[in-house]
Amino acid sequence: MLNIALLSRGPGLYSTQSLFRAARKRGHYVRVVDHGQCSLIIEQGQPQVMYEGTKLIGMDALIPRIGASVTDYGAAVIRQFELMGVYTATRSEALKMARDKLKCLQILSANGIAVPRTFIAGMTEAMPRLMDFLQGPPFVVKTLESTHGAGVMLAESRNSAVSMMEAFEKLGKPVIIQEFIEEASGSDIRAFVVGNQVVASMLRKAQAGEFRSNMHLGASASIVELTPTEEKIVLESARLMNLDVAGVDILRSKRGPLVIEVNASPGLEGIETTTKVDISAAIIENLERGVERFASRQK
Repeated sequence: MLNIALLSRGPGLYSTQSLFRAARKRGHYVRVVDHGQCSLIIEQGQPQVMYEGTKLIGMDALIPRIGASVTDYGAAVIRQFELMGVYTATRSEALKMARDKLKCLQILSANGIAVPRTFIAGMTEAMPRLMDFLQGPPFVVKTLESTHGAGVMLAESRNSAVSMMEAFEKLGKPVIIQEFIEEASGSDIRAFVVGNQVVASMLRKAQAGEFRSNMHLGASASIVELTPTEEKIVLESARLMNLDVAGVDILRSKRGPLVIEVNASPGLEGIETTTKVDISAAIIENLERGVERFASRQK
């Protein structure tokens, strides 16, 4: 039996509840811990975490469910547990790397993974020449920490792309600009990786008048089978991000599959209800194997 801390700010959320039930079903003790309420004690040789007035001790494993708005502090909490010798299903640096859209695309593309043509401009004066590289309009404009489709916009003209960039610059939010993959027709594929396997995948289709295929925005979903090439790309993308659990999003384009995002804390509700795959059980089983490997290395 493992003593598991499930880091989540929403104990009633579907993903949190699904993981909680899966862990209990396999006989583990699991406690939901609000990482936003954790206090970190920094002391020579004695890293500690305080929660609800007491020290969190005796944890065997950590399952982080960290929202995008609290990535930095959530990663700091994970790091503190790592320093305490606790195995974590998602490493702190892997979480931060995947959440940074620019860094993620840089690493994937440098390692041979096809992604949409993308640029980030240091100044607006460079944009006309850079937009020629994308062969648009339209262009997709994204803030670096967009999530659930928020912070993702479609610029129908060069002028609107420049205006969006300038507006976000004033707010201190840099953006990346990408080519628009018209042939994807407002759809993408979410493939869910656990360990070194793709355990489920679904096709998400945007509702009429919308180009974003996020289910939070009303997109529909159906089961889809990956091609061998797509599966290889998905697994390699998760590996490059150093993620044992990941949601990898790809577009089917004229030049083959393009990875648009690697999610370090992917939601479970949409893909479990669509595919009927018990992904939470797969995550807990993978966690058990991870704890065993981690313990053997510590000896």
